[in-house]
Amino acid sequence: MIDRRQLMGLGLAATVASTGARAQSSTAKVTPWPGSESFPLWPGPPPNSPPTPPRQRGEMSGNPANPELWMRGVAVPTVSVFRPERPDGRAVLSIPGGGYSFVSVENEGINVAKALNPKGITVFVLTYRLPIDGWKNPADVPQQDAIRAMRLIRSRAGEFRIDPDKLGIVGFSAGGHLGATLATGYDDVVYAPVDAADRLSARPAFAGLVYAVTTIAVAGPKSQSRKNLLGENPSPALVARYAAESRIDHETPPIFLVHAIDDDLVPVEMSLSTLATARAAGVPVEAHLYEKGGHGFGVGNGPDHPAAGWTDIFDRWITRQLAE
Repeated sequence: MIDRRQLMGLGLAATVASTGARAQSSTAKVTPWPGSESFPLWPGPPPNSPPTPPRQRGEMSGNPANPELWMRGVAVPTVSVFRPERPDGRAVLSIPGGGYSFVSVENEGINVAKALNPKGITVFVLTYRLPIDGWKNPADVPQQDAIRAMRLIRSRAGEFRIDPDKLGIVGFSAGGHLGATLATGYDDVVYAPVDAADRLSARPAFAGLVYAVTTIAVAGPKSQSRKNLLGENPSPALVARYAAESRIDHETPPIFLVHAIDDDLVPVEMSLSTLATARAAGVPVEAHLYEKGGHGFGVGNGPDHPAAGWTDIFDRWITRQLAE
């Protein structure tokens, strides 16, 4: 039996459905989304909109023993705001993954805020559009949303009690690819300016990339990110544009890498190659590799996870980078 419940936000009903291979108990608790404080990225229809927008919906999915919220068919991209009790001016745009087929807003968004808010860091969680949902020039739409999010957050820095020069990102898996694309392509012209916010820089002050797809030029044997973003037979020019690692240069912000060596979805070689490329370009870079941990572990998934505590290291690294 299909369990459908409504999440209301921005006038749009996001239906939470548990179906198919990911079917969960009808008694599973549904995570509300968007967050209690959120704002849309675009004042009207987003750029590259199709005649009929996708049907936005959520589902409690992932581990059947501990399901989490995934968003699909994002029609109204948003930023949800998670404020610390004692903000220190630092801020992070969290970019969840999902292979460019869904957005893992709980494991790689809400849980990021739970880990970083106590450290004084304001967390913004991006729910971005997905290229598989019928948008025109589909490869551009995630980058449009990420660039617009950075500019809008900076335009409202006083309201959010953050320092616009201390706004960075953390991206996971395919969201790590989007984060790497933002860190290297923050000046790309991918949409026509909408308002004054679009005169602001989208460059992150720092970039955390967690089990990230740092290049789309190649794909892991199980990864769907390349196909979902670029299609079956992308042109060499399109591949080069979104091969984020190859675009690293001396203007790229400092990079913090986290990866498990036994990741069978996104090979650890992606982070190793990014480490080497950043070093060659003179970009400050730090890498934390774990013997075990698999893929999709978010902020560590409990105190017994091999990667538990990486957000503490990330916090100290951010402080050092912003002081230099």
